[in-house]
Amino acid sequence: MGSADGPKTDAADGGARKSGEARDTAVSERRFRFLVAGYAVSSYGTFLNMVALNLFVYETTGRALAMGLFMAVRLASGFVAGLVVGGLLARFSAKSIMLWANVGQGAVMLVLILAPDGLLTAALMAVSVVIGACGTLFMVALRSSIPEMVGEDRRAWANSLSITGRSLAMVAGFASAGVVVSLVGYTAAFVVDMATFVACAVTVALLPIAGGKGAGGKGADGKSAGGTAAEGSGAGKGASDVSDASAAKGGRRRRPVAFLALAAAPGMGLMVALRGVDAFGSSSHNAALPIYSTSLDASNPAVFVSAFWCVWALGNIGAQQVIQRYAQRTGRSVGALGFGYGTVVMSAAFIAAFAGFPLAVTAVIALIAGAADGLTEVAYTSHLQTLPATLRGHAFGLSATFENLGFGVGMILVAAALDRFSPLAVVGWSHGAAIVVAVVFLLRVAGVRRAERAGRAGRAGLRKEEAVEGRPDRGDRDGAEVSGG
Repeated sequence: MGSADGPKTDAADGGARKSGEARDTAVSERRFRFLVAGYAVSSYGTFLNMVALNLFVYETTGRALAMGLFMAVRLASGFVAGLVVGGLLARFSAKSIMLWANVGQGAVMLVLILAPDGLLTAALMAVSVVIGACGTLFMVALRSSIPEMVGEDRRAWANSLSITGRSLAMVAGFASAGVVVSLVGYTAAFVVDMATFVACAVTVALLPIAGGKGAGGKGADGKSAGGTAAEGSGAGKGASDVSDASAAKGGRRRRPVAFLALAAAPGMGLMVALRGVDAFGSSSHNAALPIYSTSLDASNPAVFVSAFWCVWALGNIGAQQVIQRYAQRTGRSVGALGFGYGTVVMSAAFIAAFAGFPLAVTAVIALIAGAADGLTEVAYTSHLQTLPATLRGHAFGLSATFENLGFGVGMILVAAALDRFSPLAVVGWSHGAAIVVAVVFLLRVAGVRRAERAGRAGRAGLRKEEAVEGRPDRGDRDGAEVSGG
């Protein structure tokens, strides 16, 4: 009777555990959806002020150089924030960083609203610094903490959902900025902007958010952060070994933790470098679109730009839906190869967008560019999240630094080049560089995978040979000894 009761009890316990795990997963996913909703609201404010603030700076100063300086300070602040955010995540929780990042952005917008005319320039510079730095802090804290929030096996779904929210916010922000400014004025636009950051801060404050403080916590599945997925990719073990070896040296000068993270996994450093080159390419099409649009319709150049980004966003959102369903059906995420191939397709599509094709063909190209951009975003973020939690924040911070550097340098060089060359030529050179680095990255990933397959095949052959040599029916010495024992 006792043995008969045992399995029933075990089965009941197993069923209860599965039910509890499913319930915990549902709760974590529901909380993450609320967080993404708050993030989308604040992203709307970010894209709204990207347009409204640039227009306000130009109207206030009357100089295009001031507008460029404002953007440069914003990018430089994001660059510096990327260098320090890894250390902040090692000392503070991700929730506190995300909360204060939104509080800071809301507060500085209030300062701008209340600033007298004599202090407007100083207030604008303060806005540029805080918005640039806090935007990077929030983004890195969110992305590096996703495995703790939803679990390793739901990373692709969570990344796709957050990117979808941001893409929708981008369309809404860019589309409504001109209407909001023209109908209710700059002050009202800044109030709306401030309210979006407050809404996101309240959302973060009300939700339990894991991550940060060295990210030594557990994921939603109860496993250590950076566990399963990291082990599967080989990033986790290598990163841990490098980190432990660095810590063991003690008296020797230690290398920055972010570079340890990039050195730990094969191809990770090249992947982040490709991201920076991709940001350089992005600066070219961002700067060239208004010029190209003006050549198409000088009387109303904003129409083509708005339509292009709306179609791009539709492609991006469509790709996220496909990725979410793929991850849900297979339990897998798009890997490093998806990032490389996506970068090639996206860069080629942006080059083709300036080739002078009919508008219907250009719309299809914009759709493809958006879909490829969405694929690269999810693949890149998911791959960096395979690093151990102790290194993940540093890697994301360094990545943000590379992206801001690539975009900032690109804006300077591209602006100078557009005075002498056509938009197609400038975009072709910039995105062509991204394609070249992407091909190198793909060859690197393919080489690593071939080496891993060869290593696995060699180990399997060795185990098979050992098994054959140890068989008693072969009459060899080892088999006889085993049998006799």
